[in-house]
Amino acid sequence: MSALLRQIPSNIPQDIRKIRIENSHLTELPRGSFENVSALEYLWLNFNNITVMHIKSLEYLPALKELRLQGNKLSSVPWTAFQDTPALKILDLKHNRLDVLPEHALRYLPNLTYLDLSSNQLTVISRDVFYNWPVYQRSQGAEGQIEAISNAVLALHDNPWICDCRLRGFVQFIKSVGPPIILMNSYLTCSSPKFRAGKFFHEVELNSCMKPLTSVLDTNLTVPAGLNVTLTCFVQANPSPAIWWTYSLKLLRAFNVSNEPISEETIRSELLIPAARPVDAGNYTCTAANFLGNTSVAINLHVETPWESTTSPDWAPIAPAEPGAHVEVRIAKQTVYGITLEWFAVAAAAADPGETWYTLLVGRYDAAQKDAIYIGPGVNTYSVTDLLPATKYEVCVAVRNQAPRKGQCVVFVTGSDVSQMEQREKLIHIVVIVCAMVLAVPAGMYACTAEARPGCLIRCPGACLRRHRGGQAQAAGSKESTLDSLPGGSEDGLCRPEGGRGARRPPALEEPGKSRPPHRNSADLY
Repeated sequence: MSALLRQIPSNIPQDIRKIRIENSHLTELPRGSFENVSALEYLWLNFNNITVMHIKSLEYLPALKELRLQGNKLSSVPWTAFQDTPALKILDLKHNRLDVLPEHALRYLPNLTYLDLSSNQLTVISRDVFYNWPVYQRSQGAEGQIEAISNAVLALHDNPWICDCRLRGFVQFIKSVGPPIILMNSYLTCSSPKFRAGKFFHEVELNSCMKPLTSVLDTNLTVPAGLNVTLTCFVQANPSPAIWWTYSLKLLRAFNVSNEPISEETIRSELLIPAARPVDAGNYTCTAANFLGNTSVAINLHVETPWESTTSPDWAPIAPAEPGAHVEVRIAKQTVYGITLEWFAVAAAAADPGETWYTLLVGRYDAAQKDAIYIGPGVNTYSVTDLLPATKYEVCVAVRNQAPRKGQCVVFVTGSDVSQMEQREKLIHIVVIVCAMVLAVPAGMYACTAEARPGCLIRCPGACLRRHRGGQAQAAGSKESTLDSLPGGSEDGLCRPEGGRGARRPPALEEPGKSRPPHRNSADLY
C-alpha cells in the first residue's frame, strides 16, 4: 500500500494466492507480468496510474477468480485477454475512462458473477454486448428448467449516456432485464440530449435511427441587392446530425450559421448573408450527416440590381426614380491612379440621411456592366484607387435600390504612369542644377569665352528655347535621370549654334592655333 513501485515485482513467491498493490505508481501491465505466480487467485491493483494493459498481461493465471482495477486511467481494455482467465468471477473496472464496449467484450467471461462498469465514460452501448454474454445466454436457455443459475450483478450507473436512437436497443435490454442478471442500480439516467437530460431509462421512448433528410421551401431565391438574406434548410435525422453550408465548394463560416431544433428529429438550419451583393449569387448547399450517411440540398440565389438589364453607358433607369430622389456628386481629389468622390443627398432623398444607403457604380466608360459598391449610412466620401492608367472611367452615386439619374455620374480619365506634374518637377530640378554649374564656372574660363558673348546673345534665345522643349520630351521618356548622369557643361556649350551636336563656333571667333577642348553638349541633359 502506497509503495513507490513502478512495475510488478519479479521476485513474488510462486505459491502466492493474493496480491494487493494500491496507491502506487504502476502505469502499465506488461506481457507476462505474473508468469511466475500461476497459483494467483486474487489480484487487486486499485488506485494506481495504469493506462495500458497488454493483451497477454494475464497470461499464466488460469486460477484467477477476482481482478480489481478500480480508480485507474484505462480508456480501453483488451477483452480478449480474459481468454487466459476462464475462472474469473469478479471484474471491477469502475472509476476508469472506458468509453467503448465492443460487441465481443463479455464473450470471454462465462463464469462472471460481478461486473462493475460504473463511473466511466460510456455513452452508447449495443444490446448485442449482453446478448453475446454467456451468462445472459444461459439465463435465456434455462427458462422453465429446474436447474438453478447463479445470479450475476451488473453495475452500469454514473455514465454519460446519450439517449438517442443509438441507445434504443440497450434501453430495451435494461427495461427487460431480470434475474439471474441483477442491476446494482436500475435507475440509469440520460445525460443528453438536453431535452432528455436527467430522465430515467424507463421514462424515455426512443425511435429508430434515420439517415438525414434535407429539404428547403424554395430551391430558387431572388432578392434585391443590399438586403440581408437568410437561407433556410430543414433536416430530419436521428441521431442529431452535423450540419454545414458550402458555397462554391468552400465551407462557410460557422458564425453565419445557426441550427435550432424544432422537434425531436427535425432541425432548422439558417445561413445569414448580410447586405447581399451580386458577387454573392450562386448555389448554396446545405449538408447534413450522421453515422448512417449524409444528404444535401442546394439553393440557387440570384441578387437583382436595378441596372443589371441596362446596356447603355449612362444606365438609364428601367422605371423612373422617385421624385426628388437626387444625389449631388463632385470630385474632391484626383490622383494619377484614381479619384476621391464626395456627395450629398438633396430633396426627398435627404429626409433621413442617417439611414440612407448609397450604391457606387464604378467601371470603364464603355463597359456595359459596372462594379457595385454599397456605402452605409453616414458616409459621403469614397476613394477609387488602383485604376488603369490613361483610361476613361465613369463613376455614379445613387440612393440604394435606385438607378443613377442624370448629373449623378462623373466621367474622368486617369493619368499616365508619370504625371505631367512629376515631369515638370524633374525638369525644374535639372535646369536649377545646370544654372548652378554655369554660375560655378571659373573666372579664367569665363574670360576665355568673353569675346564670344555678342554672338551668344544673338543665338541663345532660340537655341535655349528648342533645348528646353527637347528636354521636356526626353524627361518624359526617362524616369531614371539622376545627378550622377549630368555632364559637365560650360557657357560655351550652352550658346552653341543650332547646328546640332557637331556644330562649332564661327571661325572668326576662334583664336588661331588653339585646339578646342573636347566636351559634351549641355543639351544632353534633356
